[in-house]
Amino acid sequence: MNTATRSSGRTLWVATRALLMFTVVLGIGYTLLITGIGQLAFPAQANGSSLTNNEGDVVGSSLIGQSFTDSDGNPLPEYFQSRPSAAGDGYDGRSSSGTNWGPENEDLIAAITERKAQVAEFNGVTEADVPADAVTASSSGLDPHISPAYAQIQIDRVADVRGIPAEQVRELVAAHTQGPDAGYLGESRVNVLELNLALDELED
Repeated sequence: MNTATRSSGRTLWVATRALLMFTVVLGIGYTLLITGIGQLAFPAQANGSSLTNNEGDVVGSSLIGQSFTDSDGNPLPEYFQSRPSAAGDGYDGRSSSGTNWGPENEDLIAAITERKAQVAEFNGVTEADVPADAVTASSSGLDPHISPAYAQIQIDRVADVRGIPAEQVRELVAAHTQGPDAGYLGESRVNVLELNLALDELED
């Protein structure tokens, strides 16, 4: 066996050992380390920010919106309603997207006009009171939040259907209203699933 062959063999063996070592250290060790840190320091976020009901059943995530409708797709009046979603059949994480329709698109204009009339009638308000997020989808189609303005026009309807004072529902909305991140990034918002879970807890 000549020197070149022996040198190539040693080089191959060194490369193989390095590959195995880095696979164990970075592919397995690093993954386990980061997973462990996540579970210890940020368990909720590491497990999908899941939300549970009073029975302990996972009912959704605080990061992904969902619809509150019956089997026919009609909105349930006892719950606060989310903004529309263009992700698949609605809030489908596998189809996250907006409509990509421009402001002059006839289909978008027709959809907004129809939604505005429906939201106004459903909540017993005028169309002028319906905020933009009540009739438009977010760019991801997965937004779990609504604006405080959209929550406000739903308070009387929810209170009336549930038979509880509107002021109690208003206080619940205020308690679940999050301000801008760091005090100035973004807008105030209300997490719809968290708010609806709190509503259900009132009657348990």
